[in-house]
Amino acid sequence: MKVSFRLKVFSPLIILLAVLIAFAPRTAKWSYEYRKGSVWQYETCRARLDFPIMKTEAQKAEEALRNTSVSVPYFKLSEKVTAENLAKASGLDYLQHPELEHAVVSSLRTIFSKGVVSEAGQQVLEGCEIIYVQRDKRAQKVPAAEVYGLAGARDALLSAVSASFPEVPVDSALMACGVYDLIVPNLVFDEQLTSLVDSQADNSVSETVGFVRAGDVIINKGDIVTEELVQVLDSYKKEYESSVLSGGNNWQIWLANILLSLAILVCFYFAIHFSNPLVFKDYNRYLYILTLFAFMAALQMIFIRFWPRWLLLVPFPVFALYLKAFFRTRVIYPVYIVSLLPLLLFAPSGQALFLMYVASGTVTLYVFNNFSRGVKQFFLAIVTFAVSALVYFACSLSGLVSMNFPKDLIFLFIAAFLQIAAYPIIYLMERIFNLVSTSRLEELAENSNDLLRELEKKAPGTFQHSLQVSALAQSIARAIGADESLVKVGALYHDIGKMNNPLCFVENESLITSDEAKYHSELSPLQSAQDIIRHVTDGMELAHDHHLPTVVSDFILTHHGTNCVSYFYDKFLKEGGDPSQKSEFCYPGRKPHTKEQVILMICDTIEAASRTLRDYSPESISNLVERLIQDKIDDGQLQEADITVKELTTAKQVIKSYIAQIHHERIKYPTRRKK
Repeated sequence: MKVSFRLKVFSPLIILLAVLIAFAPRTAKWSYEYRKGSVWQYETCRARLDFPIMKTEAQKAEEALRNTSVSVPYFKLSEKVTAENLAKASGLDYLQHPELEHAVVSSLRTIFSKGVVSEAGQQVLEGCEIIYVQRDKRAQKVPAAEVYGLAGARDALLSAVSASFPEVPVDSALMACGVYDLIVPNLVFDEQLTSLVDSQADNSVSETVGFVRAGDVIINKGDIVTEELVQVLDSYKKEYESSVLSGGNNWQIWLANILLSLAILVCFYFAIHFSNPLVFKDYNRYLYILTLFAFMAALQMIFIRFWPRWLLLVPFPVFALYLKAFFRTRVIYPVYIVSLLPLLLFAPSGQALFLMYVASGTVTLYVFNNFSRGVKQFFLAIVTFAVSALVYFACSLSGLVSMNFPKDLIFLFIAAFLQIAAYPIIYLMERIFNLVSTSRLEELAENSNDLLRELEKKAPGTFQHSLQVSALAQSIARAIGADESLVKVGALYHDIGKMNNPLCFVENESLITSDEAKYHSELSPLQSAQDIIRHVTDGMELAHDHHLPTVVSDFILTHHGTNCVSYFYDKFLKEGGDPSQKSEFCYPGRKPHTKEQVILMICDTIEAASRTLRDYSPESISNLVERLIQDKIDDGQLQEADITVKELTTAKQVIKSYIAQIHHERIKYPTRRKK
């Protein structure tokens, strides 16, 4: 690989890498998907950092109505104290009244669940209507009146047990058993946390409803995600994403984005390299596929950063159709899949979105040829929508994504029809990058095309020859994996220059009247050769005047390469001509580079030569094909071509079979005698 070629290939890739890094998200990706009422399918989630539980908009609105400037104290409920004292209560000896045990344990559980504060804690409670109580790793607001002091807890225990056993001297029994000693504070005032929560609260409306410490269990595997847990998880997500960026880890995000972007770019490069490395040599197509990939990746990352829920509105399958217009399937599919990697890596619900767009893009590619024109495009949109909705719904059932019905379905429906609106951009791309789409090739191949109709009218023999060459070339292209549509069009237009002087060519001699002399009968060999050669330059002028794409006009320039008009050159030499004038008998063309150009050169020569055979036996046909192709090789016409020996061998077999089928032996029908 030459240095200049490497620069042409890798310089745009460096620019593309910069685009990927520039648009990559600046926050860490949240790893969990959840919704109210669903089962938590992940492992037990523990907080990796301290974070406040943020209020919902409804909660803030409610607080705004009754906002006060009173500081709300924060208490932590000790589950350990509760468990230890309940266990002790179960193990006490209740002397003559063992029947009290169940009532005592049950009452103590109720009292401890509401909370018992120390005398110091009671002083904090004075004047407070609401306090924060952290229980089950989450903080909630509870009325201060519901919390017990030590004396109030004992009175509540005595009252509850006495109500169940009015005939028993409960107070004496509890005192004798040491039950009262088990009533200890399990609510501890956290002055530091109270100050922290107060400092984070808004002057008018508090933004938080609680606080979770690092290491606390947020939710266990298999738990139902309640509305309260959704609020906690949302708060955790927000704090986690912001802290990774602002907590001194900014360099980690940049490093991750650089490495991930580089990985995507490497996948993109090798997707082209392994599917069709010739794309690197066709610079316009290479720049087109790079631009398409960059635009698609940037679009994904912009939506991921700013409008992640609107990703469903982007008609990504249309990018597969943009590729299909100029590339074959072996290139389209891997490049399209790699182009969706930013969704998989960075987007919320990335797995579901990636799978959905791969599936819908695949089906769109498969059915496009049958639904690409007119009203059928609407059927294509419906098919795309159906596949997208089905895959997205399946992902929702499996928990990969939280489906918002019917909003998400409406988005997918709109995106499917946006695909129809976005497809015509392909014609703009065709102009910008000087490419030829498959639809453009189909238009050029129609017999109703003005230029082909003119060729048929002025040079009917040449037109029939072009049709035969086209059919033969398509058979070879199909056999060796070349571009069948391109070679078909190239074959139809390769000899259009002949209609400027049709009588010069033997296939059009039927146009000469019986009393006219043949075109070359009165010309010198050099004049005859010059007139024949001129059909290449005439063809290029016609191609330019009729705005034929370069990829098509290249067939005009290469179908004879730099060959010599051997018949008239040999005649010239026999008449004593100077061999140094050989260049005047050679075509001013260019040697073929692509498989398609080689196919046309071979087919054009052999189709014409096969008409001169008198014996169409397999041996005679084989000798003709082998000789003519070997002559091209010996003359150096194929030395710049991208075609292998194996492909040439396959082409020979196809040509031999094709000629044999056209010129097969026919039965002789007997003549019926007239009565």
